[in-house]
Amino acid sequence: MTSLSVYNVGHQKCEPGYQWGPGVRNHYCIHHIISGSGYYSVNGKTHHLFAGDTFILYPDIEVKYYADMQEPWEYAWVGFMGADAPSILHSTDFTKDHPFIQKAGPPRGLLQKQLALIYEVKGNSYEAAVAMTGALYTLLATFMQYAASSEQVKDIQFLYVQKAKSYISTGYSYPITIEEVAAYVGISRSHLYRAFRACLQQSPKEYLSDFRIRQACRLLKETTLSVAAIAYSVGFESNLYFSKAFKKQKGQSPSKYRENYLMTLLKH
Repeated sequence: MTSLSVYNVGHQKCEPGYQWGPGVRNHYCIHHIISGSGYYSVNGKTHHLFAGDTFILYPDIEVKYYADMQEPWEYAWVGFMGADAPSILHSTDFTKDHPFIQKAGPPRGLLQKQLALIYEVKGNSYEAAVAMTGALYTLLATFMQYAASSEQVKDIQFLYVQKAKSYISTGYSYPITIEEVAAYVGISRSHLYRAFRACLQQSPKEYLSDFRIRQACRLLKETTLSVAAIAYSVGFESNLYFSKAFKKQKGQSPSKYRENYLMTLLKH
Protein backbone atom coordinates (compact mmCIF):
# COMPACT_ATOMS: atom_id res chain seq x y z
CA MET A 1 0.00 0.00 0.00
CA THR A 2 1.26 3.48 -0.85
CA SER A 3 1.83 6.11 1.84
CA LEU A 4 -1.14 8.14 0.66
CA SER A 5 -3.08 8.41 -2.58
CA VAL A 6 -6.20 10.19 -3.81
CA TYR A 7 -9.05 7.91 -4.90
CA ASN A 8 -11.45 10.58 -6.09
CA VAL A 9 -12.20 14.27 -5.73
CA GLY A 10 -15.24 16.33 -6.61
CA HIS A 11 -17.82 18.98 -5.90
CA GLN A 12 -21.61 18.76 -5.82
CA LYS A 13 -24.52 21.14 -5.35
CA CYS A 14 -27.24 18.75 -4.19
CA GLU A 15 -30.93 18.73 -4.96
CA PRO A 16 -33.32 18.89 -1.96
CA GLY A 17 -33.29 15.53 -0.14
CA TYR A 18 -30.49 14.09 -2.30
CA GLN A 19 -29.19 11.03 -0.44
CA TRP A 20 -26.24 8.64 -0.48
CA GLY A 21 -26.53 5.36 1.40
CA PRO A 22 -27.02 3.55 3.59
CA GLY A 23 -23.74 2.07 2.42
CA VAL A 24 -20.02 1.75 3.01
CA ARG A 25 -16.92 3.02 1.24
CA ASN A 26 -13.66 1.09 0.97
CA HIS A 27 -11.63 4.25 1.63
CA TYR A 28 -11.67 7.48 3.65
CA CYS A 29 -13.70 10.35 2.24
CA ILE A 30 -13.75 13.91 3.60
CA HIS A 31 -16.72 16.16 2.77
CA HIS A 32 -16.55 19.90 3.43
CA ILE A 33 -19.88 21.77 3.37
CA ILE A 34 -19.69 24.98 1.36
CA SER A 35 -23.29 26.15 1.72
CA GLY A 36 -26.68 24.94 2.92
CA SER A 37 -27.12 22.05 5.33
CA GLY A 38 -27.77 18.33 5.51
CA TYR A 39 -27.79 15.25 7.70
CA TYR A 40 -25.10 12.65 8.37
CA SER A 41 -26.14 9.33 9.94
CA VAL A 42 -23.46 7.07 11.40
CA ASN A 43 -23.16 4.77 14.44
CA GLY A 44 -26.91 4.93 14.97
CA LYS A 45 -26.98 8.73 15.29
CA THR A 46 -27.99 11.49 12.87
CA HIS A 47 -26.16 14.83 12.93
CA HIS A 48 -27.44 18.07 11.38
CA LEU A 49 -24.46 19.78 9.75
CA PHE A 50 -24.14 23.24 8.22
CA ALA A 51 -21.93 25.34 5.96
CA GLY A 52 -18.37 25.38 7.31
CA ASP A 53 -18.66 21.93 8.88
CA THR A 54 -16.67 18.92 7.66
CA PHE A 55 -17.45 15.21 7.98
CA ILE A 56 -15.51 12.08 7.13
CA LEU A 57 -16.44 8.58 6.02
CA TYR A 58 -14.28 5.79 7.44
CA PRO A 59 -13.67 2.61 5.40
CA ASP A 60 -16.23 -0.16 5.87
CA ILE A 61 -18.43 1.82 8.31
CA GLU A 62 -22.05 2.12 7.23
CA VAL A 63 -23.25 5.70 6.74
CA LYS A 64 -26.05 7.68 5.16
CA TYR A 65 -26.06 11.37 4.34
CA TYR A 66 -28.68 13.53 2.68
CA ALA A 67 -29.39 17.16 1.84
CA ASP A 68 -31.83 19.36 3.73
CA MET A 69 -35.17 19.79 1.95
CA GLN A 70 -35.26 23.58 2.39
CA GLU A 71 -31.59 24.54 2.09
CA PRO A 72 -29.79 21.61 0.41
CA TRP A 73 -26.08 21.51 0.90
CA GLU A 74 -23.24 22.03 -1.51
CA TYR A 75 -20.02 20.27 -0.67
CA ALA A 76 -16.59 19.35 -1.96
CA TRP A 77 -15.01 15.99 -1.20
CA VAL A 78 -11.83 13.98 -1.52
CA GLY A 79 -11.51 10.22 -1.13
CA PHE A 80 -8.15 8.69 -0.23
CA MET A 81 -6.34 5.71 1.21
CA GLY A 82 -2.79 4.72 2.16
CA ALA A 83 -0.51 3.52 4.96
CA ASP A 84 -0.18 7.03 6.39
CA ALA A 85 -3.93 7.73 6.49
CA PRO A 86 -4.82 6.16 9.88
CA SER A 87 -1.97 7.83 11.79
CA ILE A 88 -2.53 11.22 10.16
CA LEU A 89 -6.25 11.16 10.90
CA HIS A 90 -5.51 10.06 14.47
CA SER A 91 -3.64 13.35 14.81
CA THR A 92 -6.72 15.38 13.84
CA ASP A 93 -10.02 15.95 15.63
CA PHE A 94 -11.73 13.29 13.48
CA THR A 95 -12.57 10.06 15.32
CA LYS A 96 -14.83 7.11 14.52
CA ASP A 97 -17.06 8.13 17.43
CA HIS A 98 -17.12 11.79 16.35
CA PRO A 99 -16.48 11.77 12.56
CA PHE A 100 -17.14 15.46 11.94
CA ILE A 101 -15.58 18.83 12.75
CA GLN A 102 -17.73 21.90 13.12
CA LYS A 103 -16.92 25.57 12.62
CA ALA A 104 -14.36 25.73 15.43
CA GLY A 105 -11.98 23.75 13.20
CA PRO A 106 -9.90 25.04 10.28
CA PRO A 107 -11.05 28.26 8.55
CA ARG A 108 -13.86 27.61 6.10
CA GLY A 109 -12.34 29.41 3.14
CA LEU A 110 -8.99 27.66 3.61
CA LEU A 111 -10.46 24.15 3.39
CA GLN A 112 -12.52 25.05 0.34
CA LYS A 113 -9.43 26.42 -1.38
CA GLN A 114 -7.33 23.33 -0.57
CA LEU A 115 -10.00 20.95 -1.84
CA ALA A 116 -10.31 23.01 -5.00
CA LEU A 117 -6.56 22.69 -5.54
CA ILE A 118 -6.75 18.88 -5.39
CA TYR A 119 -9.52 19.03 -8.00
CA GLU A 120 -7.55 21.43 -10.23
CA VAL A 121 -4.50 19.15 -10.45
CA LYS A 122 -6.40 15.87 -10.88
CA GLY A 123 -5.56 13.63 -13.80
CA ASN A 124 -4.45 10.14 -14.80
CA SER A 125 -0.75 10.85 -15.24
CA TYR A 126 1.95 10.07 -12.69
CA GLU A 127 2.66 13.80 -12.36
CA ALA A 128 -1.00 14.48 -11.60
CA ALA A 129 -1.06 11.71 -8.99
CA VAL A 130 1.97 13.24 -7.25
CA ALA A 131 0.42 16.72 -7.36
CA MET A 132 -2.88 15.44 -5.96
CA THR A 133 -1.14 13.59 -3.15
CA GLY A 134 0.90 16.68 -2.27
CA ALA A 135 -2.25 18.81 -2.11
CA LEU A 136 -3.96 16.14 0.00
CA TYR A 137 -1.08 16.13 2.51
CA THR A 138 -1.47 19.92 2.76
CA LEU A 139 -5.20 19.57 3.46
CA LEU A 140 -4.65 16.92 6.14
CA ALA A 141 -1.84 18.95 7.70
CA THR A 142 -4.35 21.79 8.12
CA PHE A 143 -6.66 19.52 10.10
CA MET A 144 -3.66 18.47 12.23
CA GLN A 145 -2.67 22.09 12.77
CA TYR A 146 -6.11 23.00 14.08
CA ALA A 147 -6.54 19.83 16.17
CA ALA A 148 -7.54 20.32 19.79
CA SER A 149 -4.09 19.41 21.06
CA SER A 150 -0.69 18.91 19.46
CA GLU A 151 0.06 16.47 22.31
CA GLN A 152 -2.08 13.96 20.43
CA VAL A 153 0.48 13.93 17.62
CA LYS A 154 3.34 13.36 20.06
CA ASP A 155 1.45 10.57 21.82
CA ILE A 156 0.80 8.60 18.65
CA GLN A 157 4.39 9.06 17.46
CA PHE A 158 5.63 7.76 20.81
CA LEU A 159 3.41 4.69 20.49
CA TYR A 160 4.72 3.99 16.98
CA VAL A 161 8.32 4.26 18.18
CA GLN A 162 7.66 1.96 21.15
CA LYS A 163 6.07 -0.64 18.89
CA ALA A 164 9.01 -0.42 16.47
CA LYS A 165 11.53 -0.74 19.31
CA SER A 166 9.72 -3.83 20.57
CA TYR A 167 9.90 -5.44 17.13
CA ILE A 168 13.58 -4.58 16.81
CA SER A 169 14.40 -5.97 20.26
CA THR A 170 13.03 -9.39 19.29
CA GLY A 171 14.04 -9.47 15.63
CA TYR A 172 17.43 -7.75 15.51
CA SER A 173 19.32 -11.04 15.11
CA TYR A 174 17.60 -11.58 11.76
CA PRO A 175 18.32 -9.46 8.65
CA ILE A 176 15.19 -7.35 9.21
CA THR A 177 14.67 -4.18 7.19
CA ILE A 178 13.14 -0.85 8.09
CA GLU A 179 10.34 -1.62 5.63
CA GLU A 180 9.50 -4.72 7.69
CA VAL A 181 9.56 -2.70 10.91
CA ALA A 182 7.23 -0.08 9.41
CA ALA A 183 4.89 -2.80 8.14
CA TYR A 184 4.74 -4.32 11.64
CA VAL A 185 3.90 -0.92 13.14
CA GLY A 186 1.30 -0.38 10.42
CA ILE A 187 2.64 2.83 8.87
CA SER A 188 4.85 3.79 5.95
CA ARG A 189 8.63 3.94 6.18
CA SER A 190 8.57 7.74 5.77
CA HIS A 191 6.04 8.12 8.60
CA LEU A 192 8.13 5.85 10.85
CA TYR A 193 11.19 7.96 10.04
CA ARG A 194 9.38 11.15 11.12
CA ALA A 195 8.24 9.52 14.37
CA PHE A 196 11.78 8.37 15.23
CA ARG A 197 13.26 11.77 14.43
CA ALA A 198 10.65 13.49 16.61
CA CYS A 199 11.01 11.13 19.58
CA LEU A 200 14.62 9.91 19.49
CA GLN A 201 16.38 12.44 17.21
CA GLN A 202 17.67 9.59 15.04
CA SER A 203 16.38 7.54 12.14
CA PRO A 204 14.98 4.00 12.48
CA LYS A 205 18.01 2.71 10.56
CA GLU A 206 20.39 4.41 12.99
CA TYR A 207 18.47 3.03 15.96
CA LEU A 208 18.56 -0.51 14.54
CA SER A 209 22.29 -0.30 13.92
CA ASP A 210 22.93 1.13 17.42
CA PHE A 211 20.81 -1.61 19.00
CA ARG A 212 22.75 -4.32 17.16
CA ILE A 213 26.06 -2.80 18.21
CA ARG A 214 24.92 -2.69 21.85
CA GLN A 215 24.04 -6.39 21.67
CA ALA A 216 27.40 -7.08 20.04
CA CYS A 217 29.18 -5.32 22.91
CA ARG A 218 27.33 -7.54 25.38
CA LEU A 219 28.36 -10.70 23.50
CA LEU A 220 31.97 -9.53 23.22
CA LYS A 221 32.06 -9.10 26.99
CA GLU A 222 30.07 -12.14 28.08
CA THR A 223 30.99 -14.85 25.56
CA THR A 224 33.97 -16.30 23.74
CA LEU A 225 32.19 -16.29 20.38
CA SER A 226 34.30 -15.20 17.43
CA VAL A 227 33.78 -11.75 15.95
CA ALA A 228 32.27 -13.35 12.83
CA ALA A 229 29.82 -15.38 14.93
CA ILE A 230 28.81 -12.29 16.88
CA ALA A 231 28.28 -10.36 13.65
CA TYR A 232 25.80 -12.97 12.41
CA SER A 233 24.22 -13.27 15.86
CA VAL A 234 23.22 -9.61 15.91
CA GLY A 235 21.89 -9.47 12.35
CA PHE A 236 24.89 -8.43 10.24
CA GLU A 237 25.23 -10.63 7.17
CA SER A 238 28.75 -9.36 6.46
CA ASN A 239 31.56 -9.58 9.00
CA LEU A 240 33.38 -6.75 7.21
CA TYR A 241 30.35 -4.45 7.35
CA PHE A 242 29.88 -5.31 11.02
CA SER A 243 33.47 -4.39 11.83
CA LYS A 244 33.15 -1.07 9.98
CA ALA A 245 29.87 -0.21 11.70
CA PHE A 246 31.27 -1.19 15.09
CA LYS A 247 34.43 0.88 14.67
CA LYS A 248 32.43 3.87 13.45
CA GLN A 249 30.35 3.84 16.62
CA LYS A 250 32.88 2.70 19.21
CA GLY A 251 36.09 4.09 17.73
CA GLN A 252 37.80 0.70 17.79
CA SER A 253 37.44 -2.74 16.22
CA PRO A 254 35.37 -5.47 17.90
CA SER A 255 38.55 -7.42 18.73
CA LYS A 256 40.17 -4.39 20.30
CA TYR A 257 36.98 -3.64 22.28
CA ARG A 258 37.04 -7.17 23.74
CA GLU A 259 40.77 -6.96 24.47
CA ASN A 260 40.40 -3.65 26.32
CA TYR A 261 37.46 -5.00 28.32
CA LEU A 262 39.43 -8.10 29.41
CA MET A 263 42.42 -5.95 30.41
CA THR A 264 40.12 -3.80 32.53
CA LEU A 265 38.86 -6.94 34.32
CA LEU A 266 42.40 -8.14 35.01
CA LYS A 267 43.31 -4.79 36.60
CA HIS A 268 40.50 -5.23 39.06
